[in-house]
Amino acid sequence: MNTEAFTKYESEVRSYCRHFPVIFKKAKDAYFIDENNEKYIDFFCGAGAENYGHNNDYIKEKVIDYISNDGIIHSLDLYTEAKRDFIDYFETKVLQPRGLNYKIQFPGPTGTNAIEAALKLARKVKKRRTVWALMGAFHGMTLGALALTTDTGSRKGAGVPLENVVHIPAPYMFPKLDTIKYMQTLLDDDHSAVEKPAALVIETVQAEGGIYVFSNEYLQAVRKFCDDNDILLIVDDVQVGCARTGTYFSFERAGIVPDMVALSKSIGGYGFPFALTLFKPELDLWAPAEHNGTFRGNQIAIVAAKAGLEYMLNEKVEAQVKKKGELEEKFIREEILPLDSRLEYRGIGLVWGIDFSKIPDEKFCDKVQEFCFENKLIIEAAGRKNAVIKTMPPLTISEDTLLEGLNVLKNAIAEALKTL
Repeated sequence: MNTEAFTKYESEVRSYCRHFPVIFKKAKDAYFIDENNEKYIDFFCGAGAENYGHNNDYIKEKVIDYISNDGIIHSLDLYTEAKRDFIDYFETKVLQPRGLNYKIQFPGPTGTNAIEAALKLARKVKKRRTVWALMGAFHGMTLGALALTTDTGSRKGAGVPLENVVHIPAPYMFPKLDTIKYMQTLLDDDHSAVEKPAALVIETVQAEGGIYVFSNEYLQAVRKFCDDNDILLIVDDVQVGCARTGTYFSFERAGIVPDMVALSKSIGGYGFPFALTLFKPELDLWAPAEHNGTFRGNQIAIVAAKAGLEYMLNEKVEAQVKKKGELEEKFIREEILPLDSRLEYRGIGLVWGIDFSKIPDEKFCDKVQEFCFENKLIIEAAGRKNAVIKTMPPLTISEDTLLEGLNVLKNAIAEALKTL
């Protein structure tokens, strides 16, 4: 395959393609297809942007119909029929049945845009500059979101100090440390040298951080801590929202209501760039145009997003995820873990991680990826030192294809173990 155009002209910043050095031309359901018509099972899912599968027929029909009828493509924040229909559907079919009362902001089209809007609004509302985040977090690549993000490689790219964020140990890092008490001590101790934050920003599942699922009890304690101390709770649901964990919002299992929620990736329905920042109505202190952007509310993405929500509800995708998630966990526990006593696993719904950090080979995860790719499975790594293989297939994947991909992964791990 001719990759010269990429290696000669594209920036060295490219990354995912280095693990999968073929030219892809098509994608359907849970498969990529390359120039030689070879099919690859997709356990990467556009980092969570293709929850409803590649080229979902239901969503595609709605998008094509909209374009064929000369629907508005670009409108800044003008009122449009498509946006009105999306807002009505999202409010009445998704938010209200879950007891959620949120205003909707259309920021720029990516997850980091949704986080940036939440940060600005939180600081404006509380009139405090500091925000807290957890170690192990990934929240985006623009400077505000990057200040929240903790991996060294990402932060090095900033080129300027990343300020006004205090990072709190994640609860899994020090099992004997009560991190809620730790945060309370930072506020109460007049020698902590830490300012009271406007907000605490968390993922309920640290996906890029290594698939760490925070317990319902921890999430409830975080909500109480924020309430007790007049701190806004912002949940980043960019990667693990949109039914990835088995409920549309990842925090539903804990019975909590965040003050703000960031959505992107699969809210775009079809892989289109789209993001939302949700917040409680009393927080809507924006002045007109105070947070702006040319590509707010991409109209094609809005059409796809509404269709994606319809598909999710009509096809009972949340229930599908719970069933397939149980199937995957059973396979990992019974088929993969017995391969080596040093393997560990974590996950929920259809996002799982196999942790190889106890294996004394820093390239082990790379070897597993390579073996998977050679056997037509696209899969990525995550976590500290990229020592965790992350499985994140489309939520619509068939059970047979899911098991086929898991068997490829099992065999890849077995082959990598032979190299030790």
